[in-house]
Amino acid sequence: MTRASTEAARRILSGQETIRDWQESLYRDFHLNPELSHEEMRTAGIVAEQLGGLGYDVHQRIGGTGVVGVLANGEGPTVLLRADMDALPVKEATGLDYASTAVATDGEGKQTPVMHACGHDVHVSCLLGAARLFSEQRAAWTGTLVALFQPAEELGDGARGMVDDGLAAVVPQPDVVLGQHVLAHPAGTVGTHPGPFLSMADSVRITLYGRGSHGSMPHLSIDPAVLASMVVVRLQGIVAREVQPGEFAVLTVGRIAVGAKSNIIDDHAVLELNIRTYSKAIRDQLLAAIERVAKAETAASGSPEEPDIEVYGSYPLTDNDAGATATVTAAFEDHFPAGAVGDYGRQTASEDFSDVPTALGAPYTYWGVGGTDPDTYAKAEEAGAVSSIPANHSPLFAPVVQPTLSTGTAALVVGASAWLGSD
Repeated sequence: MTRASTEAARRILSGQETIRDWQESLYRDFHLNPELSHEEMRTAGIVAEQLGGLGYDVHQRIGGTGVVGVLANGEGPTVLLRADMDALPVKEATGLDYASTAVATDGEGKQTPVMHACGHDVHVSCLLGAARLFSEQRAAWTGTLVALFQPAEELGDGARGMVDDGLAAVVPQPDVVLGQHVLAHPAGTVGTHPGPFLSMADSVRITLYGRGSHGSMPHLSIDPAVLASMVVVRLQGIVAREVQPGEFAVLTVGRIAVGAKSNIIDDHAVLELNIRTYSKAIRDQLLAAIERVAKAETAASGSPEEPDIEVYGSYPLTDNDAGATATVTAAFEDHFPAGAVGDYGRQTASEDFSDVPTALGAPYTYWGVGGTDPDTYAKAEEAGAVSSIPANHSPLFAPVVQPTLSTGTAALVVGASAWLGSD
């Protein structure tokens, strides 16, 4: 990081304490009022209003509810910062005084509780905070800052939706794209990682066909419950016995649906699987093996037809550019206290973040920000119970407000300043 970049970050962040109350109020409001994927109208409206008031050129309804703010500030690089806005169909159990009690209708028309169980409210609040600081300290930097607020990350199609809806036409070509995610690490820390950081993911739906019958007459049936059970058992051997040791792969059967009554043998069963990989070759191997097992067990059961196999809900690999990651890491190490910056290593979760820089032809890096109370984390670590800390997607997931927000905001400012604050 150059001396100019360091000074730019310092000057921009000099106003951080003055926005603290404003930012925390926004965060609590977002947490209290979560919205499901593609339904982020209220959140998007607040974001657009805030960006407009800060002097950004605001573009709304990109990919449905996506919002982009562009702040041109003279000659120089263009940096795109991204945050996601959607919440999850989870009933909150944190006990916070600003806990969500929201209920919404999901894509299948069912009523469901809604919670920011993945920390996207943190992401939005941090990016709005960074956007405000850059706006208020324009004398400290040159170039163009793009603040992108994305819908529907939880469905894996929000980034692609913005791209397909003409994102490239409303943003200048970025020199780099940066993003972050709050994780169950100690608050006040940040973690980078070059190369593959978040896994690619695919969901697979398998419909298995049998022959229905009365529960008292199993000999007249081809029981899809038994067939589904055999498929599940055989699937567990794919990673254990077919993937080369040392290669990363996860295969999880998350749903089995069959039958409606104890004395009825149904005529079909549905399995829903999720796979995670860091390699396209391993991904293709897993998908081919899943198809082979499903078809072989179907044939062994004498099923009347082959299974239907649908791959859906796919997420790309988040593969951090080595150069961009090195630049951001050096900037973090220059700004944050000793011990606050580390390598979080590969994460098995997935994101659609990389669809944006890939489509725009820009290098990118994506990092983690801790959200767990440091004392709580230290005690759990000492007891060998870090896995007991509520993580993303848990109904108990509750990042501490500070220093999570201040650290996440500073990370965005420092990372972007490595380009915008350069000589």
